[in-house]
Amino acid sequence: MEVVIYTNVGCSACVQAKGFLKEHGVGFVEKNIADDPAARDELIGLGFRAVPVIKVGDETMLGFSAPRLRRVLGL
Repeated sequence: MEVVIYTNVGCSACVQAKGFLKEHGVGFVEKNIADDPAARDELIGLGFRAVPVIKVGDETMLGFSAPRLRRVLGL
C-alpha cells in the first residue's frame, strides 16, 4: 500500500506525521509543495490547500491524527 504525504516547510504537523510513519517502519513518499510546483498542483487537484495531507491507498486525510493514521494503516 503506497503512502504519500504532502508537506511544506515549517509545518510542525508534517514533522510529527513523518516521525510517526518512520517510528512505525512505514515507507512513504514525501511531496513538499514548497519545492515542487507539480506536488502543489496535485494537492489542489485533490481538493486541499493545507498540509499535511496523507494518502494511504485510496484514503486521503487532512492533518495528522495518530489514532486515525494507525487505524488506516492497520497498526
